[in-house]
Amino acid sequence: MTNRLNSRRSFLTAASALVAGGAAGLALPAIAQQFKATKSMRGGSNNYRAGAEIVERIGGGGFWMTGTVRRAGDGMPLEGQRIQIWAHTTEGHERDPQSHGATLTDANGEFRLEMPQIVPAFGQAHGHLAYDSGDFKTVFLRPVMASSKDTTLAAHFILQPA
Repeated sequence: MTNRLNSRRSFLTAASALVAGGAAGLALPAIAQQFKATKSMRGGSNNYRAGAEIVERIGGGGFWMTGTVRRAGDGMPLEGQRIQIWAHTTEGHERDPQSHGATLTDANGEFRLEMPQIVPAFGQAHGHLAYDSGDFKTVFLRPVMASSKDTTLAAHFILQPA
């Protein structure tokens, strides 16, 4: 009876491992396909300033630009990636140097930068963001706010190696 019990346990353990391993093996390619590289948006590079300084905050603050940075394919969060942010705000136009700043992603690939309230320019309240550090292909984003009264705007990058 002991051999029969051990055989049954061995079989169940092996079967469980196969199912778990097989399921993970099937899920990974499907997940990887979900992480396709972000394409630059039309108008995203307007008023871009190469080398904008890394800052703690742009201007007086009150509005939060947030987002994530991941690697294309496997979706791994990317730490230490430089994201430049600029916008037309209550304190300046998007072409003004004081309306530009950059921040770095944390260990989870997340970034946050406080800035003045974004206001409509050309009829739309929108921000500009750029990844331009060189390890990955440059991407410019221009997300539009749902309402000019929003106090946050999120943008997400999935980067393709350069």
